[in-house]
Amino acid sequence: MLSRMSRRARHVLSGVVCVAVLGGCASSDGPPQVRDASGSGFTPPPQLDAPDENDDAPKSPLLPSAFFADGAEAFVSWRCTPAQDLISAAPGNSLRLWSAQGYYALERSVVADGKRYRKSTLTFAQQGDEAHVESDNGQLACQQDARRESITRADAPNAIFKGQGNEPGWTLELDREAPQLTLMTQYGEEKRTLDYRVTQLDNGHQAAMMLEAGDADAPVTVELKARACFDSMSGKPYPVQVRVEEAGRTWVGCGQGIERTR
Repeated sequence: MLSRMSRRARHVLSGVVCVAVLGGCASSDGPPQVRDASGSGFTPPPQLDAPDENDDAPKSPLLPSAFFADGAEAFVSWRCTPAQDLISAAPGNSLRLWSAQGYYALERSVVADGKRYRKSTLTFAQQGDEAHVESDNGQLACQQDARRESITRADAPNAIFKGQGNEPGWTLELDREAPQLTLMTQYGEEKRTLDYRVTQLDNGHQAAMMLEAGDADAPVTVELKARACFDSMSGKPYPVQVRVEEAGRTWVGCGQGIERTR
């Protein structure tokens, strides 16, 4: 396990080196809308919480598919050379991959040995706890690091999303049944439940979501991005970077969409 100091240094480097292999950013303007910011030829994965025969779909606003493991048992972190940190989840015959720059959905290819996933010119070839990532822009040699089981409804039955951070400890939950968020700060000493509205929603490679809650004079804003995220204390991997701001205070951490089951 890398030290906290070395991990933070790698995060700084990853934001620079990531452009070489998994680069590409998109900006968002205009009124709230759902759109594919991934570029031409990309088909976003299906929304995780589509209605089923039990009609247990959430009543709150749906989240980008990239916030979820899509049924995978766990999220896995990869430490790569050149310096870059990746996170993967492998539901069925596909691979979900998060970098500091965005989210990628790859399909499994038939190979004689190991596992190989591909999306256009991006490939992820895994042999045990090692992986080789390649695209038109370069190559990465990766080593498997931490593993974290995905959070399910058994863990958080009333939430569709959960985020958390440290120093001081805080948590954020988005309710499944209504557009409400619960923010607990100062290690749980402060707790508020507020109605929110979605001000931005992007799907695809640059999946992101912006929420606003509270009074107009003192709003609570929440920014969620489908990017590789690592808990600042444990180093455990998450698929979403979380940033909460209110009245000059900022909380930064990680989160994930709540899975039905593992």
